[in-house]
Amino acid sequence: MNSSQLLGITTLAYLLSSMLYIAIFVFRAKKLGLAATLVTVAALLINTAGIGLRWQESYQAGIGYAPLSNMYESLVFFAWAIAVFYLGLEWKYKNRVLGAFSMPFACLSMAYASLSPEFGKEIRPLIPALQSNWLIAHVITCFVGYAAFAVASGMGLMYLIKDRKTSQAPGSLLASLPELKVIDDIIHKTLVFGFLWLSAGIITGAVWANSAWGTYWSWDPKETWSLITWFVYAATLHARFTRGWGGRRIAWLAVLGFLSVIFTYYGVNFLLSGLHSYGGS
Repeated sequence: MNSSQLLGITTLAYLLSSMLYIAIFVFRAKKLGLAATLVTVAALLINTAGIGLRWQESYQAGIGYAPLSNMYESLVFFAWAIAVFYLGLEWKYKNRVLGAFSMPFACLSMAYASLSPEFGKEIRPLIPALQSNWLIAHVITCFVGYAAFAVASGMGLMYLIKDRKTSQAPGSLLASLPELKVIDDIIHKTLVFGFLWLSAGIITGAVWANSAWGTYWSWDPKETWSLITWFVYAATLHARFTRGWGGRRIAWLAVLGFLSVIFTYYGVNFLLSGLHSYGGS
């Protein structure tokens, strides 16, 4: 079995995980909780094995690099980071309904990586700009931040659904969601976590750029949109700390901020040409 096959299984495992968590929320089937967690852990382990096997295959091909260099590989790692972050949330808050608003992001990431005809899944030699020890540090820091922002957007959607002026009588669908204060706290802490990792990603990217191109910042479209995204979340957290924003405002900003992440991550690679255009291959 090669890494592509193993990662294909990962896609199905994340799909099953997402379906179980959604069933827990929609049908209030708490008895599925343990199964959902076990499937998610199994999916994460398969995901980890797939990344490790692809890494090994690159060495067998005489190339030898961390599998984080293109859109396909980054989507696989993105799904891995979301699963790790979500399982941490589940362990901390002891609420599996959170999975219905988190794990679908991991499933969609893996499905797009596995099924999209845009991405070549073969292992290729790295271009000179990627032949750096900063590759691992930069990609990991950025994508851990992106994963946190994905989960924060899911929690934002949860808050907006919970805050609807509809019946929340015991046993109703909305009553199964955590209290609004709890969701707001999760969004806040997740945004802070993601912001710190994104900041580290921009810093490591600047150091890497200086090593590869002789300048820390060149206003490449990817760099520019990374900075825009950083300012979106910086402004969100600033409003939270200085003006006391919370509730629906922060929930909406968590959702809208992730749209900026998606454009920074995906849109720039395919719509704007620049030094990072290789990321779309």
